[in-house]
Amino acid sequence: MSLIMSFLISAILFVLIICCSSPFAVCDDKPSAYEVLQDNNFPVGLLPRGVTGYEINKKTGEFSSYFNGSCSFSLENSYQLKYEPNIKGVISEDKLKNLKGVTVKVFFLWLEIVEVVRNGDELQFSVGVASAGFPVENFVECPHCGCGMNCNKSSDFVSSF
Repeated sequence: MSLIMSFLISAILFVLIICCSSPFAVCDDKPSAYEVLQDNNFPVGLLPRGVTGYEINKKTGEFSSYFNGSCSFSLENSYQLKYEPNIKGVISEDKLKNLKGVTVKVFFLWLEIVEVVRNGDELQFSVGVASAGFPVENFVECPHCGCGMNCNKSSDFVSSF
């Protein structure tokens, strides 16, 4: 019995070693895009669900995140957000700057969000000429493309991001 057990343990260890040494290994210690946000003191809800990949230059903070297509949803019954398939910017502690690929509809205009700054328990979103602040607690969950946070209801209303 112990010979069989010993063989099974050896086989499992061999498979794990081969798996984790492969270039296609699932045993990757790279944090997710959402964890990179948290590492820089931002809530995960700044990005909608569905990030398929990302790149980051740890020295400069330049990053790109990828989706399978554009993503849009409504916030607080008045704002519509749209994420392009590729989001770019520079991330550092409490600051996202030079953003490209995220727009918000204000009245009848689509404006690009160019910067997000965390100031205590508030996030300031800037479109260049104007900015608006929202509580960090509104962004603790990631919204879903198409329906935001209210996917089980018939409306496209999102109470928090």
